Amino acid sequence: MATARVHQELDAVAGASVWSMDASETAATLVALDRAEAKLAELKARVAAHADDLHVGQDVAASSAANWLAHQTKQTRAETDRTVRLGHDLEQHPLTRDALAAGDVCVDQARVIVQAVDRLPAEARSRAEQHLLAEAQHHDAKTLRVLGRRLYEVIDPDAADADEAALLEREEAAAMKACRLTLHDDGHGTTHLRGQIPTFHGAALRKMLAAITAPKHQRATRSAGAEQLRGPDAMGQALCTLIERYPVTQLPKLGGLNATLVVTITEDSLLGRVERAGLLDTGDRISPGAARRLLCEAGVIPVVLGGDSMPIDVGRERRFHPTYHRLAITVRDQGCRAEGCDRKLGLHTHHVDRWADGGTTTVDQGISLCPWHHSRIHDTTYATTKLPSGKVAFHRRT
Repeated sequence: MATARVHQELDAVAGASVWSMDASETAATLVALDRAEAKLAELKARVAAHADDLHVGQDVAASSAANWLAHQTKQTRAETDRTVRLGHDLEQHPLTRDALAAGDVCVDQARVIVQAVDRLPAEARSRAEQHLLAEAQHHDAKTLRVLGRRLYEVIDPDAADADEAALLEREEAAAMKACRLTLHDDGHGTTHLRGQIPTFHGAALRKMLAAITAPKHQRATRSAGAEQLRGPDAMGQALCTLIERYPVTQLPKLGGLNATLVVTITEDSLLGRVERAGLLDTGDRISPGAARRLLCEAGVIPVVLGGDSMPIDVGRERRFHPTYHRLAITVRDQGCRAEGCDRKLGLHTHHVDRWADGGTTTVDQGISLCPWHHSRIHDTTYATTKLPSGKVAFHRRT
């Protein structure tokens, strides 16, 4: 059987040493394996759909071929269902099936293309499918999903804006209807959050948390030796900071009073003469250290407020792009300008011509870079080339 030959070939290369490959060989092999994986995925999906048509598994009372496959391979039922569904979808989209079988697209891209095309009228699907397959050579599944929402620009440009507006309205209405949040206190000092919110609110919250977790902000607000948090830990702490710092004057009244959490603590505990827990008006208790910190930041102890701990001098203001520059550059660039980077949050504004070399602080002289590529562009081991697309390509110097 064909699968037996596949196993033989895989066994033959499995024993090969990857340590002997140089960087160029490793890169080429990785790309080739990715294409091979796509080919196997198409074959697997095709066979899975055929198994579903034959009701494979009914001899052992399996409710479906997907459930039988999940039991046999110890995959989750959701994953095998996706495989069978992909196989049936590809039967209806031979162009995408052939592209996946040739390794020209990956499974995620194929799924996005099928979903986007199926939303269109039958007479427009072939043209739209060809368009997305061509775009798949330049974009990943995430970007293809965005392009798929604008397919009417290809098949009916005059109706594109109205179609997108109607689609967004339906999605936003459904998202708001499904909006939910639950908070569960486990009784051990931790509250667990779970829920979902519309895309706009999620994007706004992500932007707010990204500002708080930015390395520059962390260095300015944390002690020099403090560990710089990353990922979910940083986002969780940033949410706590956002809650603590949200201006109470912007909140609606609750019971005739500002929706402010009230902390009660004795004078002796406030001044550190004794260690006694603080009492919240919700009935919960917090440590005296946390109570002193919150009361301090609320302005209860004026001496702690002092002055602004972030000095700003005139020279710095002239050198760095002002807020309106950064907004214009962000809107223009729509993400990091480094070739191959899709980072859109926490971006830095970089001078095309270095400030130290006489560069000017203008919108034209500024580009958006993620923190990683901003560091690399100042790394002397890399050279950069500006591409016709406006992107910046990095090359390691020889």
